[in-house]
Parts: sequence; C-alpha cells; structure tokens
Amino acid sequence: VQVVESGGDLVQPGGSLRLSCVASGSGFFFSTEPMGWFRQTPGKDREFVASIDASGQKPSLAEAVTGRFIIFRDNAKNTVYLQMNSLKPEDTAVYSCARRGIKEYDYFGQGTQVTVSS
Repeated sequence: VQVVESGGDLVQPGGSLRLSCVASGSGFFFSTEPMGWFRQTPGKDREFVASIDASGQKPSLAEAVTGRFIIFRDNAKNTVYLQMNSLKPEDTAVYSCARRGIKEYDYFGQGTQVTVSS
C-alpha cells in the first residue's frame, strides 16, 4: 500500500492550506477504508488531527482544530483531504495520513511539512 501526502507549504498566520493524501495498492480498496490525519513536531508524540469513515459521512476532528479544519474525501480519486483554515503557528508540523485499521492506524505516509509563520 502506498500513501502519499502533498500540499504542505509555508503560510502566514490566518492563512489556509489544503492537504491531499492518495492511498492505493494491491488489495487495498480505498472506498472501504476509514482514514485519518495526524501531525507531529520534533520531540513530541504524533497527534491525532482528524478522521473520516469510508463513506465520508462521519468526519471527526480533534478539539484543537475543530471549527478551523475540515476533512473530506473523494473515493473516485482515492484521496482524502484536510482543508486547514485560520492557521496558527502552533499548527506547524509534519502532517501525515493513515488508514484506520481494526485496532490501530496503519499505512502511514511520509508526511508533508506545514509551517505557519510570518
């Protein structure tokens, strides 16, 4: 299974970014898999950001990003997105996505760097 994130960039506080995550592979049926976004900064544990069920009807967001971030997916494109608005410096991190397996998240991608700074 290949998971590839993109869309990270340097953005000013208050700005917006949209991250994309494409997941595919033999035996991997994206439209049946719940997916999630995580972020990590040096020296800290990976932090849950958002998740979405296979159909795209049940998004879930961490409290720190509720009201600012939106997670959605396009199953025809094997892609899950993270729309990030009103960005803050504390949102600076490497963002990665993963499949939500039965017991835990797996198939993490390499991530994409988001830097919020003036």
